[in-house]
Amino acid sequence: MPALFLVAVSVGLDNLGAATAIGVSGVNSRLRLRIALVFGAFEAVMPLLGLLLGQSVAHSLGSDTKVVAGVVLGLVGAYTILSELLGQQGSGEGSEPPSLTKLVILGATLSIDNLAIGFALGTYHVSVVAAALVIAAFSVALTLVGLEVGARVGERLGRRSELVGAAMLVVIGIAVGTGVL
Repeated sequence: MPALFLVAVSVGLDNLGAATAIGVSGVNSRLRLRIALVFGAFEAVMPLLGLLLGQSVAHSLGSDTKVVAGVVLGLVGAYTILSELLGQQGSGEGSEPPSLTKLVILGATLSIDNLAIGFALGTYHVSVVAAALVIAAFSVALTLVGLEVGARVGERLGRRSELVGAAMLVVIGIAVGTGVL
């Protein structure tokens, strides 16, 4: 059981970082809950999918999942930076909250490594459903912590907060892709 908690914390750290980047641009309590639930749902479902997909698919994705997730996170961050820089030329408005589509893409990307984790958990004597629930709970908690930290940082950054958050996504993408996170 201690190993399960360590796995839950390690996969939740990706969510902590991404939530901090999102929180920098400011989120209200409703959006905060939506983000935590989307991230938590993906963290819970992916291990179950990994178990269902079986050894061959989970194993073939194994070493590449971090690289794929890192590239997608980096691209989302880069896209946000470009959108913000190009959009600021004619706009005096603040940044918009992330759309549900963006949240789903981030949630799926952050949890893709859980496919392999699901298969690995299936080879141990751990209930995969219990593992998915523990991982989701840690994910939701770390996401909420990240959103709070990001909001506090964002208040200090003002208008530059969206760029800082996007740059953080790029850095997190590099960290995930290289295996640091």
